[in-house]
Amino acid sequence: MEKITNYHHGNLRVALTEAALALLDEEGVEAVGIRQIARKVGVAHSAPANHFKNKKALFTILAIEIFRDLTLTIQSKFEGQTDNFRDSVHHFAKTICDFGIKFPNRYKLLWRQDCIDNRSVMLNEVMEEMYQLLTTLLQKHAKQNNIDVESQSIALWSLIHGYVSLRLSGNLGVGHDEVTGIVRESAIIDVLIDGLLANQSKGKVL
Repeated sequence: MEKITNYHHGNLRVALTEAALALLDEEGVEAVGIRQIARKVGVAHSAPANHFKNKKALFTILAIEIFRDLTLTIQSKFEGQTDNFRDSVHHFAKTICDFGIKFPNRYKLLWRQDCIDNRSVMLNEVMEEMYQLLTTLLQKHAKQNNIDVESQSIALWSLIHGYVSLRLSGNLGVGHDEVTGIVRESAIIDVLIDGLLANQSKGKVL
């Protein structure tokens, strides 16, 4: 295990968090613990206690950081983009998919209710912030078609999460739509979008 020694003592919390994320990426959720990150940073086993009272507190902080980074990434994808409904949905979905495939252990941690404290105010705030990006994206279309935006949001999120989970579990591999030739993760989003737009007036561009 490579040690993280280049840090300022006043910034130990950041060093411990970075060590935990690195260990999470390398070996998965089960390998991350208070003693393990202390060893990785090169401090006494008791040092992290000033920042994380237990393992669940540590994982909760990691989840908050992951959600925050993912939300910022999604927001950056929208910068300079058009207001085109289809493009915006694809930007959101692709960002989540790319993140989940690139950082599988971070993505899996977000949904481990046995590991994180779902009563955490900070955690719920960052989760809500990301969910609001999705509902805001769908709000205009939902109003135009008299469809509950919550149902649309859950449908889209379930599709994205289900696809990423199947990829990470090894039950689904990389593929392409046999008709259009586009990558499968984009094709399934098109299927959902086409369903959402089914009631849209002909000739109207979103």
